[in-house]
Amino acid sequence: MAHTSLHFVTVADAAQMIAAKKLSPVELTEAYLDRIDALDSQLNSFVTVTADRARQDAKAAEAAIMASGPRGKLHGIPYCLKDIFDTAGIRTTAHSKLLADNVPTRDAACGEKLTQAGAVLLGKTATWEFAHGGPSWDILFPPARNPWNTDHSPAGSSSGSGAAVAAGLAPATMGSDTGGSIRGPAAANGIAGLKPTYGLVSRRGVIPNCFSHDHAGPLAWTCEDLALLMRVVAGYDPEDPGSANVAPPDFEAALTGDVKGLVIGVPWRWLEEEVPLTPPTRAAFDAALGVYKALGAEVREVSLPPMQYYEDAKKVIAIAELFSIHQEDLRTRPHLFGASLRSRIIAGGLVRAESYVQAMRARTDLARAMQAVMATVDVLMLPTAEPAGKLAPPEPGWLFTKSGLTTAFNVGGNPALSICSGFAENGLPFSLQIVGKLFDDANVLRVGDAYEKATPWRERRPALAARATA
Repeated sequence: MAHTSLHFVTVADAAQMIAAKKLSPVELTEAYLDRIDALDSQLNSFVTVTADRARQDAKAAEAAIMASGPRGKLHGIPYCLKDIFDTAGIRTTAHSKLLADNVPTRDAACGEKLTQAGAVLLGKTATWEFAHGGPSWDILFPPARNPWNTDHSPAGSSSGSGAAVAAGLAPATMGSDTGGSIRGPAAANGIAGLKPTYGLVSRRGVIPNCFSHDHAGPLAWTCEDLALLMRVVAGYDPEDPGSANVAPPDFEAALTGDVKGLVIGVPWRWLEEEVPLTPPTRAAFDAALGVYKALGAEVREVSLPPMQYYEDAKKVIAIAELFSIHQEDLRTRPHLFGASLRSRIIAGGLVRAESYVQAMRARTDLARAMQAVMATVDVLMLPTAEPAGKLAPPEPGWLFTKSGLTTAFNVGGNPALSICSGFAENGLPFSLQIVGKLFDDANVLRVGDAYEKATPWRERRPALAARATA
């Protein structure tokens, strides 16, 4: 394979070639480092490139593989981390002036597992400030941009992670999702992103946003690649208070391509009354459902509690917990926050204790209602979001006035996947969201993988001109 095309190889294909000794981890790593150097000036997807470490890790992986073969399918595979994952000896900033000089002494749990698997760290990717406030231009780095059209947003808060994978600057990354921060960037950038079941992947060493809703999860080009990443990062961690002591499923074995008999639930009231879809997005969604019907699946309507209930409960909880995390810095160093995040932290300081308690009680009821509906179907399906809009500062009250199609599944804790389901007339991706039962993450990936194999969308990549700048 030509050096110039290596950057578009999938994790699964690269692993197969490395195992067959047809591809060198050093060659693969250099291909990504070259592409980052040539293209990231127009995307701002990386905030730190760990080129020296990447080359060192790639050489070590190559030597080990030549001597005794790969220890697993991620051995020698490059990846990156959202810049809220602690990295020992490498700056971890959360994209904030408050942590401009923060150098952790220990890797986050996900990073430790990926290192043990022999994966190669390319660097740290852009985020919204503390994975919450943004997009912003008054913080430590400029915001990331969408590689399909750099005037458009890559969504957030795992913004750089989504952009980097779509642009072929990295084959895989780890992000976080508190209300849609993995699935939103996956949707905007036309890639695959999984918010695992709450507690399935450790958040130890991930800078918190909202303790009760934070999830860590992977982004990559395909569901098959996500399965390979989940095989490594999933599992119980006693150092994460939210970690679930359950055995991870066999993610790879689940990818059979067969969805015959699958029962798909669609919350039509959400999509037609609460957050009505634009006609192009509705057409793309209907077409995706048509693919599943052709594969032998059944589609039926389901009735969930109003989406606004989920939004309200999550937002009250989230801003209260956000304030508890940042209150000391807000009092002593408020000027170091970007305006977007600062206003949200201040709002959290106005939440009364009884409001937080009632929101937590409501969350329990809403989560139970979701699980009751999930018991009647195999998966839920709906779009993840409308195609990406222009990159611009948000309205001051945007967090509190805008409803989305992702937040409810953080409230429920269910696994939720976003995959590409086509392209709009302006070339930006459409998205499909697939939601499963608790700890049924492997089935969610099976359903997504079947769609990817039945459609041509994974063959299309964004075109970028080298050396252009944002």
